[in-house]
Amino acid sequence: MRNSTRTWLTALVAIGFAPTLAGCGFTPLYASPGVARGLPAIEVVAPAGRVAYLLREDLDDALGRDKSSKPAWRLNLTVVQTRDPRGLRLDNVAERYDLGLTVKYTLTDVTTGKVAHSGQVNSEVSYDAANAPYAGISARQDSQERVAGDAARRIQIELAAWLARHPRS
Repeated sequence: MRNSTRTWLTALVAIGFAPTLAGCGFTPLYASPGVARGLPAIEVVAPAGRVAYLLREDLDDALGRDKSSKPAWRLNLTVVQTRDPRGLRLDNVAERYDLGLTVKYTLTDVTTGKVAHSGQVNSEVSYDAANAPYAGISARQDSQERVAGDAARRIQIELAAWLARHPRS
């Protein structure tokens, strides 16, 4: 079979299945009414510290925070970071570290002051310890950026799912 004939047959099969797929009821999460409108209206409040700052920045970006409008929701974060040594050498020095992050959050309605939703996400990344001081600092900072980004994505997904189930009137 020639390539042009195969391409036409593939296109015809795809067109034939299109009505079936359209009627399955699948709706993307961000297509739900109120979700896309609700995420940018969330103001993120994080505690002090580098990882908390990175998490707040990642969440502001992920939620599409519109700083020019008044927030409808306030997201308060509690951040607990752990750093555990792994792979100890004979001289009892770690070759790797696991960086863990536990983030508890509460979503509060700004107008009523009531907590509407709360949750917790956990994230963990690993990094190699380096003998050179700058390389060690760089590896640790990179792991902090990765763990904050992962936690932010998890929170974004949980908030989007919650907003899809609880549209605001």
